[in-house]
Amino acid sequence: MKDFSMRLPKVKSWQAMIALIFIVLILAVSIYAFLYLRHDPTFTNLGERLKGMSLHHPLGTDHLGRDVLTRLLLGGQQTIGYSLLALIVSLIIGIPFGLISGYKRGLVDRIFMRIADGFLAFPDTIVAIVLSGLLGPGIGNLVLAIVMVKWVSYARLVRSTILSESQKDYVLIARINGLSSSKIMRKHLFPHIAGHVLVLASLDLGKIILLISAWSYIGLGAQPPIPEWGAMLNDSRPHFQSSPELMIYPGLAIVVVVLLTNMLGDYLRDHFDVKKEVKK
Repeated sequence: MKDFSMRLPKVKSWQAMIALIFIVLILAVSIYAFLYLRHDPTFTNLGERLKGMSLHHPLGTDHLGRDVLTRLLLGGQQTIGYSLLALIVSLIIGIPFGLISGYKRGLVDRIFMRIADGFLAFPDTIVAIVLSGLLGPGIGNLVLAIVMVKWVSYARLVRSTILSESQKDYVLIARINGLSSSKIMRKHLFPHIAGHVLVLASLDLGKIILLISAWSYIGLGAQPPIPEWGAMLNDSRPHFQSSPELMIYPGLAIVVVVLLTNMLGDYLRDHFDVKKEVKK
């Protein structure tokens, strides 16, 4: 019984390692797809529309005769790449806001809280729909809308952590020793928020991928002829009965990537022992 209980953490570690390896492989294949793909993802050939699997087209062709494998790989480049971009920009904006607001307090904190309350008055999805609708269709506008929604959650998470940490003895000693506010935040406070932010970011990546795919599916994201998983689902919808694999391929890709990011996020949450802060 003792041996079995000691193996459990190792199993979770291997699951996280496998998830991380697959995520890295998917990213590498998508980023370097241009090195080995033989087809133009936007080239149409109506004479080969809706063809099945073959050596020339391993996953067949779509309703415009475009190679499905090429568009699937480059679609991953669009979907995952823009999701990572939205996540990174949200972190770049949210972390400094949360650090300064939680450490300085006062007027800065009150202004930030009013802004955060305005964004949190409505669900993230509703705010993102409204913003992307106002900005107009396009993957760039969609990323901007997601950033405008997501940075608040990181700023609030960082702020709540800093509010509790800044009252502890090691911060007071650092102030007495004459360290500047920037050094205290960078050297003493930032390491305490890194784990919380990493867990939330890993769990948020899957949500952002679903947002971009869903918005592209309804026409607010990537525009034709750009290959993107959500847009591919929408393009293939009229042909589902005759060629269901055209929807299965991008749908399965979305499911696999989101599951992998969630597995990694669950492991990081257990590793850093982060519970309440990331359940939002």
